[in-house]
Amino acid sequence: MRRTFKYRAYPTPAQGEALHGQLSEACRLYNAALDERRSAWRMNGINLGYYDQANQLKEIRAAGAVGVANFSACQDVLRRVNKTFAAFFRRSNAGEKQPGYPRFRSRLRYDSLTYPSWGDGCALRPSGRLYLQGELKLKWHRPLPADAQIKTVTARREAGRWFVCFSVEMPEPEPLPVCDLAVGIDVGLTTFAVLSDGAEIANPRHYRAAERRLRIAQRKLARRKKRSRRRLKARQELARVQTHIGSQRRDFHHKRALALVRGYGLIAVEELNVKGLAGSILAKSVHDAGWGQFVSILSSKAACAGRTLVKVNPAGTTQRCSACGEHVPKTLAERLHNCPACGLVLGRDLNAARNVLRLAQGPGWGLQAPTVGVARAVA
Repeated sequence: MRRTFKYRAYPTPAQGEALHGQLSEACRLYNAALDERRSAWRMNGINLGYYDQANQLKEIRAAGAVGVANFSACQDVLRRVNKTFAAFFRRSNAGEKQPGYPRFRSRLRYDSLTYPSWGDGCALRPSGRLYLQGELKLKWHRPLPADAQIKTVTARREAGRWFVCFSVEMPEPEPLPVCDLAVGIDVGLTTFAVLSDGAEIANPRHYRAAERRLRIAQRKLARRKKRSRRRLKARQELARVQTHIGSQRRDFHHKRALALVRGYGLIAVEELNVKGLAGSILAKSVHDAGWGQFVSILSSKAACAGRTLVKVNPAGTTQRCSACGEHVPKTLAERLHNCPACGLVLGRDLNAARNVLRLAQGPGWGLQAPTVGVARAVA
C-alpha cells in the first residue's frame, strides 16, 4: 500500500531562494506546456499528448530554456498538464455544465515540485538531512517505517513554510484484534457526532474560534497596496491562519476516527449530501464541521484496521422511532424525540444514531436498506 509522510523542512536563506526559483521555473514550464497544447489545437486542430511534449524536453534543456535542475521533475510537470487535460475531458464527457478548462498558473499559486524517482536528484544523508537543492534540515517528528520503500519526494510550500512529503510503498498492515461491538454515528452541528451507545463527540468549531484572528488578517490584507511587499507579507499571514484552522480540524478528525476504529468492529455512518448541505443557510457551520473529510479519514483507517464500515441512506432516520419504528415527524428546532406509540423519550440525534445502526445491521422498521452496502475494509 502507498502512504505519504510529511515533514517540516528548514532551508537556509540560500536554499529557500533556490527552492523558490525552482518552483518559478516549474510554473513557467507548466504554463508553456499548457500554451503549446492550446495553440496546437486552436491553430492546427492537433491534440498534443504527454509524449509529444516530453520528447522535446532534452532539446529545450540543452538550449537552457528550462531552469528546473532535475530532468525527472520536468517530466512530472508535463504529467500534471496531461492529468489536468484528462480531468477536463472526463468532466466534459460526463456532461458537467462547467467542466473547468485548464488555466495558466501564477507563480504564487504553484507550490510543489515532485521528484518522481527516488535517488534521482534526492537522497537521505546519514546525518538525517535530505539532499534536495543542497542538504535540507528536516524535523523528524516521527521516523519513516523501516519497511517503507520511498518512491517519490515532493517539496511543498505552504504559507511561506516548506514541507517535504515522502510517498512510500509499505506492506499491508496487520488488522486489529476482532471486536464484536457495533456503533451508529449521527453527525450534527450542535455536537459533532452522537453515537448509538449514547456517547457524544463535542463540536470544537475551529473556524468560529478563529474568526477574530481571520477578520484582523483579512482587514490587514485589504488595506495593503496591491503588488507591494507588505501585501505579500499580509497575504502570507492570512494563509497561515487558514492553514492552522485546517490543521486543527484534520488533527481532530484523525483522533476521533482512530478512537472509533479501535473501539468498534462495525461502524455505521450516514451517506450525507455534504455538497448540498454546504450550499444551505448552514454553510459556514457545515464547512467548519468537515463531515466529508471525517468520513473519508474514518474509511481509510477502517480499511487499514480490518474493520467494517457501512454507509446508509439517511432518509427517515430522524423521523422514525428507534424502538418501535413509528413515524414521528419533527421540525429541525425540535431536539427531543418523544414517541406517542411506545413512550420512548430521548434526544433526536441519539434516536437517529440508533436507526443508522439498525440500517447497517439489516433492513427493517420501514426504512430503506444501505445504499452503499457493507464494504469489508481491505487496505
